[in-house]
Amino acid sequence: MQSKETEGFKNRFTDMVDYMLPLYIREGKSQLVISVGCTGGHHRSVALAQYMHDHLVEKGIRASVTHRDIAKD
Repeated sequence: MQSKETEGFKNRFTDMVDYMLPLYIREGKSQLVISVGCTGGHHRSVALAQYMHDHLVEKGIRASVTHRDIAKD
């Protein structure tokens, strides 16, 4: 999570969600689903999904996270 590339992705990911969320709310949407994937589903996608969950909760947004593929071999 500390690599330059991952840090760049996290910043862009956060900026995009922070930009879009008020637009969804203004349109009256009650739910926004954000999916994150990677080749294995055990490391980066899990860490990035948890990162976004924590970011949204810090902003006062009710959020939940489900790691769909974490149990797969």
